[in-house]
Amino acid sequence: MQFAHINGVTLHYQLISAPAGKPVLVFANSLGTDFRIWRDVIVRLVGEFAVVTYDMRGHGLSDLGAPPYSIDDHVGDLAGLLDYLSVKDAVICGLSVGGLVAQGLYAKRPELVQALVLCDTAHRIGTADFWNARTDAVTRNGIASIADTILQRWFTPAFHRERANDLTGYRNMLIRQPPDGYSGTCAALRDADFTEAAKRIAVPAICIVGDQDGSTPPDLVLELAKLIPRARYEVIRDAGHIPCVEQPETLVAVIRAFVDEFKLGGKS
Repeated sequence: MQFAHINGVTLHYQLISAPAGKPVLVFANSLGTDFRIWRDVIVRLVGEFAVVTYDMRGHGLSDLGAPPYSIDDHVGDLAGLLDYLSVKDAVICGLSVGGLVAQGLYAKRPELVQALVLCDTAHRIGTADFWNARTDAVTRNGIASIADTILQRWFTPAFHRERANDLTGYRNMLIRQPPDGYSGTCAALRDADFTEAAKRIAVPAICIVGDQDGSTPPDLVLELAKLIPRARYEVIRDAGHIPCVEQPETLVAVIRAFVDEFKLGGKS
């Protein structure tokens, strides 16, 4: 395991190197998960890319810090980690809140970003009332009290029927996240709005969404794609909010095609 002290918190991360000239691909996790959600994608890309992934503050093995967080806290953590690793011009792949962090990273530190892969995310996600209600539920009764509802949004009915053991494992991942880290990131989601910033993105970008995403539905992700100049838009069939778990092969194919189209190379 690898750890770094960034912005007053210890972040758990993983760096997998690749031959010189390969693109650097950075993965940012979603709310209530950690970097293990990317495993089935990463194992298919090792050698083709250098890979950086990490647990956001308040998630996984990273420190809690001082919640509630702003999106700038999460953006600063990722920027600090990439500085620590001497990574620039990376392809940033963010899922859900990770996609907001990716957009924020480009807005704050564009020299770190060669391209954006924005998975199941948007320029703004949910409303203040929605996130405040979720925070209240977690504060009163814990993450387990809302876990089943979240899992319905994360995964398709077919996943629920056919992959019961996997569903149990991802439920465990969700409910074992620190409640304060979860609710702290709800505050970051509540206040994050990249509607105007998305219009100024000038690097290659692709917006990807599962066709059955219950958290950031295809129409919402399409709105983001329309805001970003010349952004690509891709729908992954038979996937919910976390296609890196349900359809990793398809997601890998989309990422490979995107990188090949723009001839992205390593500049770390």
